[in-house]
Amino acid sequence: MAVNVIDRRLNPAGKSLPNRQRFMRLAKSSIREAVVRSIRERSLGDVDGKEAVSIPMKRIAEPRLRHASQGGDRDEVLPGNREFVRGDTLPKPKSGAGGGGAGSTAAADGEGEDAFIFTLTSDEYLDMLFEELELPDLAKAKLKETLVARHRRAGHSPSGAPTNLNLVRTMRHSLARRISLGRPDPETLNVLNSEIVALEAIAPSDLDAETRLETLRAERDALVARLRRVAYIDPVDLRYNRFEPRPEPTAQAVMFCLMDVSGSMTEDIKDLAKRFFLLLHLFLTRQYRKVDVVFIRHTSEAKEVDEETFFKSRETGGTVVSTALAEMQRVIEDRYPVEEWNIYAAQASDGDNISSDSARCRQLLAEDILPICQYFAYVEVRSGQGGGLSGPSVSGLWKDYQAAAGHRANFAMRRVSNKSDVFPVFRELFAKARTAA
Repeated sequence: MAVNVIDRRLNPAGKSLPNRQRFMRLAKSSIREAVVRSIRERSLGDVDGKEAVSIPMKRIAEPRLRHASQGGDRDEVLPGNREFVRGDTLPKPKSGAGGGGAGSTAAADGEGEDAFIFTLTSDEYLDMLFEELELPDLAKAKLKETLVARHRRAGHSPSGAPTNLNLVRTMRHSLARRISLGRPDPETLNVLNSEIVALEAIAPSDLDAETRLETLRAERDALVARLRRVAYIDPVDLRYNRFEPRPEPTAQAVMFCLMDVSGSMTEDIKDLAKRFFLLLHLFLTRQYRKVDVVFIRHTSEAKEVDEETFFKSRETGGTVVSTALAEMQRVIEDRYPVEEWNIYAAQASDGDNISSDSARCRQLLAEDILPICQYFAYVEVRSGQGGGLSGPSVSGLWKDYQAAAGHRANFAMRRVSNKSDVFPVFRELFAKARTAA
């Protein structure tokens, strides 16, 4: 016989979050697998929502106690048995017999496994999604000297704003003061009042009871007076969380998102590109305080657009890739001085470009864009084709970018061919331990 031991005691106040985080650490690998799986199954507008993940029970099994197969004293009562005697072997139930919990899977030998459903909040989901990712080389020499004051916890103070009141510290000081000053316990007063009420019923006929009653009344009056003098919460007990500004180096960064929306980009290919840029946008806005995002769409012409237009507009046309690089260069010259900003770029395209534009693309990338970029990521989105960095289906734009970038450490290229490729490619491009491709 197997016994499952499960602690179902209610969590004390304030303990549910640590317990939840402890469970997430124990089941981290299973939760991460579910998160990666969900990102390719979600719709484009639901990437940042909460997620219910299913975890196999064997990975979070509770401790189990079993009786030893031999030894010990055993007394068994088998009511109604007319078929078996001691030493007989009982057959296993047939497949499906004995029932199972919701979500269980039955095996041929009658055994099964229940799935444990765990719901991640939106914040937990995004934290798991973007764990161990970063923008490469996010600090230029000049920017390290630029300081910004940020407030950080610096202990406690007896004065402060009501919103910063620390209840735990306040009650701790209140309890210490009440004990040291001998503030009466309300329970003591209740006991005295009960005894006084009982004596008042017999006092007129009992002289000893009358004397005892007067003593108790005097004691009660003294306790009440002391209770009024020693407050439960006194201004001296109040403790507030204290914050002080600390100078920290700051770095400004801008990310250019360049997307091809020409006629050769089918709806399926555009969906893959938008998924990549949506992940990038969520990552930047969640992980960094000061990162500007510039959206540029291009056909035969390129223009800077807002976020909604970038993701939802249906404009299409011919393809001239150099216009996107030229538009990026123009915006940098107008608003983002190279000596003051970390400049990043991510480009998604199907690789189609008119042959007459190849030389212009190579020149802009090699001479104007890469020298001022901290990092440039090119994602080639080609539906239904395998990944990798080379092969028989290499596009003209891929060859142009390879020739222009050479072996620069601040340039990376990857391919995406279906939804399951988007997140792994995104992690490769922005992993902390990234190696140049």
